[in-house]
Amino acid sequence: MSADRPVPLPWPGGERPGAEAPSPAWNDPRHWMRPGTLQLQSLPPLSLYIHLPWCLKKCPYCDFNSHEWNATAAPGEPLPEAAYLDALRADLEASLPLIWGRTVHSVFIGGGTPSLFSPEAIDRLLGDVRARVRLEADAEITLEANPGTFEKARFKAFRQAGVTRLSIGVQSFNDAHLKALGRVHDRAQALAAVEEAAGAFDTFNLDLMYALPGQTLADNEEDVRTALAFAPPHLSVYHLTLEANTLFAKYPPELPPEDDAWAMLDRITELTGQAGLQRYEVSAYARDGHRCVHNLNYWQFGDYLGIGAGAHGKLSFAHRVARLVRAREPRLYMERALAGDAVVSAQDVRRADLPFEFMLNALRLREGFALQDFVERTGLPLSSIEPALKEAAAQGLIEREAGRVCPSERGFDFLSDLQALFLPEN
Repeated sequence: MSADRPVPLPWPGGERPGAEAPSPAWNDPRHWMRPGTLQLQSLPPLSLYIHLPWCLKKCPYCDFNSHEWNATAAPGEPLPEAAYLDALRADLEASLPLIWGRTVHSVFIGGGTPSLFSPEAIDRLLGDVRARVRLEADAEITLEANPGTFEKARFKAFRQAGVTRLSIGVQSFNDAHLKALGRVHDRAQALAAVEEAAGAFDTFNLDLMYALPGQTLADNEEDVRTALAFAPPHLSVYHLTLEANTLFAKYPPELPPEDDAWAMLDRITELTGQAGLQRYEVSAYARDGHRCVHNLNYWQFGDYLGIGAGAHGKLSFAHRVARLVRAREPRLYMERALAGDAVVSAQDVRRADLPFEFMLNALRLREGFALQDFVERTGLPLSSIEPALKEAAAQGLIEREAGRVCPSERGFDFLSDLQALFLPEN
């Protein structure tokens, strides 16, 4: 499992308000094109997210929808690649009426550990996608990979299958820290995987984590310097957090003091800057021309169709913005997808919730957003966010200039406080 993608964040306080039962006509455009309270003048860019749910071992910090294959399969039973690809194809075909005529600008294959699937399976998957959607000629196509599934020449085969960008879940180059994180790879495997990726891909991402159990400032710096020695075009760096419903939440490890964690992040930003990578998002650093197109679409409140077990999607229509969620358990998902009924939740985003949903993403970007983009992608007037913007400015959390809003240095440091100003009152 790599973390080089934004994940749906839990609604503060629990279940998102205003949820409704799935419509029996979730893929009927007439259901979504009926009159509503919003007026979207145009549709945002569209991406495709594909979830491959299996991994070798569930990491104790992971709250993604990942499932240990060996825990559910009979001894020696191979991954059901063909059956799962059949389900994905059926899921995509059932979804086509909702995106008909729209161009897909990026594809992200996440998990789980997608690199458990063979290059031949990924080749078939991308062939199925190209045969059914209007995929931009130079579309970014990302595949998540873990060093623990690394085999010599496997990454080159993924490149030949059509993957243009690899995202490697290294997390650390320190064997003791990898063991503490429950990773299935060691330092040697991580180094070999990154070296192979650098030779096979013009663009690749490395995931690193900091504030790990037992990690010192010197340990953190060594990890970052090791990663930068490979001249990665993109680096994603995440603070280890203890997420609910994970093994670490039940048995929390001792983490470094918060002051040390802040010092680690400051040093990461300093070292990456010296190496020519700019921090363009809270957790993302990139060289010029290598920002993640797919993730930028998330952060700019673009649309994305999500297929696969537990996948989330966001689609815009003339009078509404919709969220759709697939069945989470892999075998149930496959059964439902083949029956044309993979979606278990389909709902409009409440008008009152749209400002927060937009800001939850857009304010993660160092460059912020254009006010006109808020209007175009939510269908709301600027008056709906003006009070919160004024409060954010009064607290020194944002800067406004020439029709743009961006987080200040203080706002970047206290991002949750800034985003919370846009929560609905009820």
